[in-house]
Amino acid sequence: MDAPVAPPFLDVECSLGGKRWRLRAGDERLGLAISQRLDVPEIVGRVMAGRGVTLEQAEQYLTPQLRHLLPDPSSFRDMDRAVERITAAIRNGEKIAIFGDYDVDGATSSGLLKRFFNAIGVPSEIYIPDRMKEGYGPNAEAMEILKKRGADLVVTVDCGIVSFDALGHAKDIGLDVIVIDHHQAETRLPDAVAIVNPKRHDESQKFTYLAAVGVVFLLVVALNRSLRQAGWYTDQRREPDPRHWLDLVALGTVCDVVPLVGLNRAFVAQGLKVMARRGNPGLAALADVAGLDEAPGTYHTGFLLGPRVNAGGRVGRSEYGPELLSLDNPDKCRELAAQLDRYNQERKEIEAEVQHAAMARVEESSLKDDKVIVVAGEGWHPGVIGIVASRLKDTYQRPAVVIALDGDVGKGSARSVPGVDLGAAVGAARHKEIIVAGGGHLMAAGLTVNRPKIDALRAFLNERLAKDVSEASKTASLGLDGALAIDGATPELIDLMDQAGPFGAGNPEPRFVLPNVRLVQASIVGDSHVRVILTGPGNRGRLAGISFRSLDTPLGDALLGHNGASFHIAGHLRKNSWRGNVTAQLLIEDAYRLT
Repeated sequence: MDAPVAPPFLDVECSLGGKRWRLRAGDERLGLAISQRLDVPEIVGRVMAGRGVTLEQAEQYLTPQLRHLLPDPSSFRDMDRAVERITAAIRNGEKIAIFGDYDVDGATSSGLLKRFFNAIGVPSEIYIPDRMKEGYGPNAEAMEILKKRGADLVVTVDCGIVSFDALGHAKDIGLDVIVIDHHQAETRLPDAVAIVNPKRHDESQKFTYLAAVGVVFLLVVALNRSLRQAGWYTDQRREPDPRHWLDLVALGTVCDVVPLVGLNRAFVAQGLKVMARRGNPGLAALADVAGLDEAPGTYHTGFLLGPRVNAGGRVGRSEYGPELLSLDNPDKCRELAAQLDRYNQERKEIEAEVQHAAMARVEESSLKDDKVIVVAGEGWHPGVIGIVASRLKDTYQRPAVVIALDGDVGKGSARSVPGVDLGAAVGAARHKEIIVAGGGHLMAAGLTVNRPKIDALRAFLNERLAKDVSEASKTASLGLDGALAIDGATPELIDLMDQAGPFGAGNPEPRFVLPNVRLVQASIVGDSHVRVILTGPGNRGRLAGISFRSLDTPLGDALLGHNGASFHIAGHLRKNSWRGNVTAQLLIEDAYRLT
């Protein structure tokens, strides 16, 4: 017999965002017990209980430490084999190349491994494929280039797990390859010296949530141990401390939107502390151009630093991100950071153009009635289609695939909604030869498709995923941690909530409702944001709020055309610093109009 469905929070069955509001499940008595045991405010205990934290887990959850959570790297399949081959290459003076992906996880993975090799005095080369010309992952031509440059060993990071042809070619030309990845593996594995991936089918499946940079950190720990045991370190060649590079692990983990649970929480919690010390000149320069003048958190890494690292691969030079993160020359770092900042601005402009064209194509056709939106356009920039797919997914509340056509070949990026495994569907399309190549995660995927097969891909995805999308739409909801009065939304409350962080995927940032509030002011800022001033019943209190990218949406229209109406408004609290004055503001995600 099905469990009874709890009534919607504040009776909101369908919000302006089309969501059913629900109070996050949590035992009030457990929340109280957690707060008493840890001597933290009750609201912190309640938030932890609402995320499934037990009383026994509470202390470790509040203060995640690597020494408690880091596994023995040798427990992963092929880790010892990878370490043995890399150690031999180091001792024998072989040339090592690092082949990385062009996203933030790939850039941080490449930068981390390069920093380790630099620290132990071993030359290495980073190779990042050109997104426009080479696409994702290893390719035969790149293997040829690295071989001609004298590489004896290639370590792929954040890619390679399904690169059967490219790695087969590498073996044919006498190039050893080690794969360090975290993407979904197939039963068959590519032909490589070693393949370290927590998503191998013969793995324990305990660490499938790791980003690639987390797996690379484990490799570095294992390499450090191996070299120590081999007597590599001397008074002249000091052993490095991998913990100094946890800032890169935190950045890659947050930006790859993997669950912030278990070991990942420790990586990010400790990594943010390292990042705050500004020991990495590249990250420091990036923070400066982004205007980050406070202790970094997951928001800053995900929305300020990450997009700038990504920008090089999207619209400019793929190698700039990894180069910036692995350099120690402050002047060169400032130069690269400034260039990435310019690329990021260019990316925003290109993204806006492609998004406008993609949404127009959806609105002018019957595509918006599909369960999975698949839209293609000639000349769309491949570097921004992932972001545009995410925007379409958010707007239409269903999976979206955006394809950039260049002649008869299309490069596509896909984003999904909770409960719909788009990555598996793309993999199935590849097996059926509907697409040339493709794969990815539960929530995101990439693909290559020939122009004549786009309609077949659209039909296949809609048929395969129709039921899952329908079920997901029925249960679309917004999880909430409770209601707050406006005068209770303070910087002090934000500090208390941060004790249960870091927040991100798998450990959602606390979201509260301000019930029965009115708008004193509403205006458009930037190209598509809506800024408001809120007041409580009886004009009690004032709170600034902003709703990003909500112009011409039901939420944005309702806020701008409020006409004195009362609302329940839901969102996240953030600090806002202006001329030394710190206040709270609400990042508005959803609302419900009362009158």
